[in-house]
Amino acid sequence: MAMSGFEGFEKRLELQFFGDDPVMVDNNLGLRLLGFESLEQVLNAVQCTVVSAVANQYFDAYVLSESSLFVYPTKIIIKTCGTTQLLKSIRPLIHYACNLGLTLCSCRYTRGSFIFPKAQPFPHTSFKEEVIYLEETLPTNLCYRKASVMPSKMTTHSWHVFTASDQSHVIPKDIYTLEVCMTELDRVLARKFFQPPGGTKSGDIAGKEMTKITGIGDINPRAMICDFAFDPCGYSMNGVHNDRYSTIHVTPEDGFSYASFECVGSIYDDDIEHLVGSLRKAVQVFRPGTVSVATTCSSHEVWTRVAHALEPLGLKCRSCAADEFPAAGSIVFQTFTARRK
Repeated sequence: MAMSGFEGFEKRLELQFFGDDPVMVDNNLGLRLLGFESLEQVLNAVQCTVVSAVANQYFDAYVLSESSLFVYPTKIIIKTCGTTQLLKSIRPLIHYACNLGLTLCSCRYTRGSFIFPKAQPFPHTSFKEEVIYLEETLPTNLCYRKASVMPSKMTTHSWHVFTASDQSHVIPKDIYTLEVCMTELDRVLARKFFQPPGGTKSGDIAGKEMTKITGIGDINPRAMICDFAFDPCGYSMNGVHNDRYSTIHVTPEDGFSYASFECVGSIYDDDIEHLVGSLRKAVQVFRPGTVSVATTCSSHEVWTRVAHALEPLGLKCRSCAADEFPAAGSIVFQTFTARRK
């Protein structure tokens, strides 16, 4: 294990808002009316920048220098890796949303266990510090709050969750989010995420090639993909399909190799079978030694499919923890290791 390297494990923040003005929300605008300068200010507080972007009629998707940002009319999702200070985005976001007539009604913060926890800046020095920061930063109308660390059989993998919501916030019963974290990537496959030394390709062009040669483009062929390759190594993509996003981030260096895959869907879609296929394809791109999957959904139909997707790949489920959260429903955290271990 390297003493220090790039922190692949992301912090993820999801904020939901409501507004009294139906025109703003019904026209699919809302938070999407935030000027780019305002978004830059928010990202500046976090210490990252936009490197690429794509949008459709439903939402805007940004690839960041450290992961991704998704802006919906009444929801914003920011996911950042490295030593970014993600929670510092909350205050400016509440402020800018307020200017648009939008009020925060729920918050969900999640992350895995950092590979290099000592390298993290305040307030990410410990989960306790993060919770104190969240408790102090969130407005008092978010009165239902819960913090939890979901364990696994491996000390290196636990899932940290903080949620908060107001009295009126209703969870859609059908929507699920899958957050997949992969470590100990297959070395040969990880090499595909390095650019050749002295290469002159732009991040966009190199990213498109990586999407193609790694099979990432086949995970959801219907999605519009916004991808980017970093110099000398590393890769990010956002997939956009109707009102759903998917995202992949790769830190391929040996000793602290990491990849994440996240997607959102509905149990009413034919997607639920599609989900098994997508998850399987995403994991096969990396052939990791260890995988953790956090499934957020009010329905039990989703997390049970995760093992069906992964076990045929030679991954064995080692642990499963579940908990209920205000503003999120149930979260199930499963870990898998390759049988070859």
